[in-house]
Amino acid sequence: MGALWHPNCFRCDTCHQPIVDEGFRVHNDRPYHTSCYKELYHPKCDVCEQFIPMNTEGLIECWAHPFWRIQYCPSHEMDGTRKCCSCERMERRDAEYVTLDDGRNLCLECLGSAVMDTSECQPLYLDIQEFFEGLNMKIQQQVPMLLVERQALNEALDGEKSHHHLPETRGLCLAEEQIVRTISRRPRLGAGNRIMGIKTEPQRLTRQCEVTAILVLYGLPRLSTGSILAHELMHAWLRLNGYRNLSDKVEEGICQVLAHMWLDSEIVSGSASNIASTSSSSSASTSSKKGAKSQLETKLGEFFKYQIEAHPSSTYGDGFRAGNQAVLKYGLRNTLIHIKMTGNFPV
Repeated sequence: MGALWHPNCFRCDTCHQPIVDEGFRVHNDRPYHTSCYKELYHPKCDVCEQFIPMNTEGLIECWAHPFWRIQYCPSHEMDGTRKCCSCERMERRDAEYVTLDDGRNLCLECLGSAVMDTSECQPLYLDIQEFFEGLNMKIQQQVPMLLVERQALNEALDGEKSHHHLPETRGLCLAEEQIVRTISRRPRLGAGNRIMGIKTEPQRLTRQCEVTAILVLYGLPRLSTGSILAHELMHAWLRLNGYRNLSDKVEEGICQVLAHMWLDSEIVSGSASNIASTSSSSSASTSSKKGAKSQLETKLGEFFKYQIEAHPSSTYGDGFRAGNQAVLKYGLRNTLIHIKMTGNFPV
């Protein structure tokens, strides 16, 4: 600092007490007690709320989620700290997660809008079909939609070999005749924050056309469930409209584009509803069919969009980015015409 100080004048810039008995640190030419400096500038873990420890090289090493900007100790990736299966946030000290019957963990914020059984999901499914109709892409066949457990989804996946799937499959467009167990009764929250009492029943799905049914993993927030439905419904639309032998990258990519478009429409409509509700006292003039989104739900929607946009795989990620670029440049209708004629995205 290049200066001489009287002992009583050499004071910490935070607590303003003399720096006498312990070492000090300097930041921007201002002195601090070592402990005060640590409180100000040493990062704390957003999960355990402790100071993030230094590594063996004496450097502070912390990990951060690229969307949520949550920083945490690297050890939490391996110490059993629970992570929400929906939003990917780790369980904080002040927020206890619930455990679904298949072992997935869900934070309370995602649980608040989680879709838990098939009947509860039907209005959302109808909304997405209307979204397709608004794009002049009406689904001509009545395709059953079932909400299922992870085990039932994996069993159905074993019998469906025609398409590329993620390691953690959350939705499936069936084209084969199968029997699956659908969730017919909403589960309850039991001891230890564990979801219990789920009721399933077998249902035979008979193939009458190109598409047998759409299956979606239960227990995800409404916007996540809806984006999966939009993705799988696009698979159905492609099959019912004669799109044959598409590469995984093109088919999954354009399905991701429709999921992203639906999310975008939901977020925009929710924001518009919020603006309208604050600018008028008349509930009749400000009501929205979809309803206003809370700030939390809007943020979750942005995260689900981010998951699609930043997906690292060549099939889902690069496929979406190529398809989205084509749709932005040529429009959805022209892009679909080009895909049917050539099997590729227009460039």
